[in-house]
Amino acid sequence: QVQLVESGGGLVQPGGSLRLSCAPSRRIFGNYVMAWYRQAPGKQRDLVALITNFGTTNYGDSVKGRFAISIDNDKNTVYLQMNSLEPEDTAVYYCNLDIRGGNVYWGQGTQVTVSS
Repeated sequence: QVQLVESGGGLVQPGGSLRLSCAPSRRIFGNYVMAWYRQAPGKQRDLVALITNFGTTNYGDSVKGRFAISIDNDKNTVYLQMNSLEPEDTAVYYCNLDIRGGNVYWGQGTQVTVSS
């Protein structure tokens, strides 16, 4: 079993930046994908960005050019640098770990609020 520990959410003004991090409770072996999803009230949970342990990335259209996902393979920790934040980015952000050939895990979620 793996727990995902998220941190870095909070309140920020439009145009500001935040960095989220997500660390698993134990070392992950083999191939895996780590991702961030977000869910705003009354909306579905959508992919924000993902990264494989090889460094391949993919982004949702609404965050391209503003957000950057990175990974520290030694720590199995994934980071989401969010710049030029907009009120529409307000949501609960969830970390996701998909171990290839294994299980899928979710973090508890961290609130990001963009407001003046």
